Amino acid sequence: MIRCPECSAEIDVDEDEVEEGEILSCPECESELEVSQIHPVHLNVISEDLDEDEEDEEEEEGEEVGENGDLPEDEEEEEEEDVG
Repeated sequence: MIRCPECSAEIDVDEDEVEEGEILSCPECESELEVSQIHPVHLNVISEDLDEDEEDEEEEEGEEVGENGDLPEDEEEEEEEDVG
């Protein structure tokens, strides 16, 4: 018997029939789980928030550096004041 790493619910899977990389779903918490290892079977939670987090990071990075690779104007002025 395999347990969900998210909620510890038992997942009824024939350990001899799963393949590495296979995606399973927890019947209790509905998390998507990837088989990362067989013999013994090990599951990793596939985070749906991961894509959203990556998009947020890209947006934040875009704010720090302008489209042409320069700092936004107000930050450039602050740097000039610090130097001068």
